[in-house]
Amino acid sequence: MSVDDYSDNPFALNADDTAKLDAIEQALLDPSPRRIAGLDQWGLADTYEVYAEIAEYRALSIAMADGTMIDASLSVPRNLAPGQTCPAVLMPAPLNDYGHRAYLPMIPRWSLGGYAVLAYSQRGLAKSTGEIHVAGPQDVTDATEIVNALIEIEGIDPERIGCFGASYGAGTSLLAAANDPRIKAVVGTSAWTDLFASLYENGTRHLAAFEALVKLFKEERCSAEFKGVIQKIRGNIIDDEVRKFAGDRSPRNHLQAYNDSRVPILMTTAWHETIFSVPAVIDMFTELTGPKSLLVQIGDHGNAELPGLFGLVSKPTEMAYRWMDHYLGGTAGDGALPQFGVRSEYMHNLLSDLRHADWESYALPKKRFHLADAAVGERDGQLTADKPQPGWTRSLKATGRDTEAVVAPKLIQTGLYERAGLPHSYKTADIDRGLAAIWTTAPLEQAMRVQGDLELRVTVTPRATDATIVAYLMDCDPATGKAHIITNAPFTVTNEEPGQATTVSFPLQPAHYVLRKGHQLQLIIDTHDQFYADANRAPSTVDLTSPQGAESYLDIPLSTLE
Repeated sequence: MSVDDYSDNPFALNADDTAKLDAIEQALLDPSPRRIAGLDQWGLADTYEVYAEIAEYRALSIAMADGTMIDASLSVPRNLAPGQTCPAVLMPAPLNDYGHRAYLPMIPRWSLGGYAVLAYSQRGLAKSTGEIHVAGPQDVTDATEIVNALIEIEGIDPERIGCFGASYGAGTSLLAAANDPRIKAVVGTSAWTDLFASLYENGTRHLAAFEALVKLFKEERCSAEFKGVIQKIRGNIIDDEVRKFAGDRSPRNHLQAYNDSRVPILMTTAWHETIFSVPAVIDMFTELTGPKSLLVQIGDHGNAELPGLFGLVSKPTEMAYRWMDHYLGGTAGDGALPQFGVRSEYMHNLLSDLRHADWESYALPKKRFHLADAAVGERDGQLTADKPQPGWTRSLKATGRDTEAVVAPKLIQTGLYERAGLPHSYKTADIDRGLAAIWTTAPLEQAMRVQGDLELRVTVTPRATDATIVAYLMDCDPATGKAHIITNAPFTVTNEEPGQATTVSFPLQPAHYVLRKGHQLQLIIDTHDQFYADANRAPSTVDLTSPQGAESYLDIPLSTLE
């Protein structure tokens, strides 16, 4: 695996999707028979013919107080009776070249439900002018000004305004709601809540995801403040300026505002999310005291809602329609009440649908597996539940090269394959044991479920001063030698002196995974993954140990499958 594996735009639309969005926009702006007939090739002509009868679409350019022009579009119901008002949904754009046009296929559904829709591209994004601030205070101010413009439109009910956003738009929506009490309900799909935790996990930079986002933002369009932060993160200068920049853009830092207003919040994320921190989303969900819902699905960032954004059916968008209907009084959904609490899928069953009142009742009790030395004649260590196992040492060569174990061969696309029932297969038997240490359970005597939070403890001794390790938990089928990833996490140790032993305990990403009878849990620890920046000096050596009194273990939320 090389740097080039993460160089492509993970959010790029294919030629057919691009053509479809263009054709939809043309038909919305000019609902003539010719334009609408052009949608026949996608089976959309009837949808937009009905839309043209019930609503009117127009492009807008909204001037901000500083002269920045925000590219937007407005859809409003036709033929409102005198004095009649309708609910409205504000839709800040996701991060892509299309900006707010990415939401075009959703507009007919909102309109059939009686909503007005104002979709817009944040400053610096797509066709909006100005510099990109990454959902900073200026973007929050812009959202307030756009709400001001929205409520001036005849027929808009100022007491029934909601905010829906995907990805970049999710963070913008959450931050706008913290600042503006006129926003009465929020949905954020593929949401972020703590930008710092998304950039910097366990002392380790999420460099591949960060560079992918910077590339999408287009660095030349970024503000001077953001450009400075970009260079600091690249240079591993994680100082107060970087922390403040991320903190100002973290919805979780506005918990008091959400809890005071009790604004209803629906958030969605994915088990193998590679862009934003899943634990941070779960933490904010847990700390909210108002009406709330959390959906966690198979795949990666943006995978699950993608069909819904294109006008089809997806759990995130169907939940969003119900959410807005319940709090704003529209009829875009199916008439069912929204789901509160935690709703989840498990790997790799796309049809699974579990419901829990909260994360506490969702997460299973942890079972401790001790990291033990290899049995006689075996090359890999054991994961054993009997007692602590002190006294062993495994030495890893830090070479700056990936092993077979990686977080994801491709950002976003690997998750799409997971959703299609085609998770990436790892040949863990082929991993160079000089580069990685592996511990494996005995074959499971019955099917088991991993569900909730995991924690690893291990003692790390770099021969240099600093070291990065990456831990992966795999589901291995001994009959085929193939493994699938359950979860992972990095950890970076920073010491003043070489050869210093440091015992570290850190969480792995939460997981929901069903293991078949006869499969084995397999823990892999190596020193490099292209997804993360690593602090290892190459070449050097990193020792993993299990000293008396600080024995190594892995806590897994595990139970038999009911």
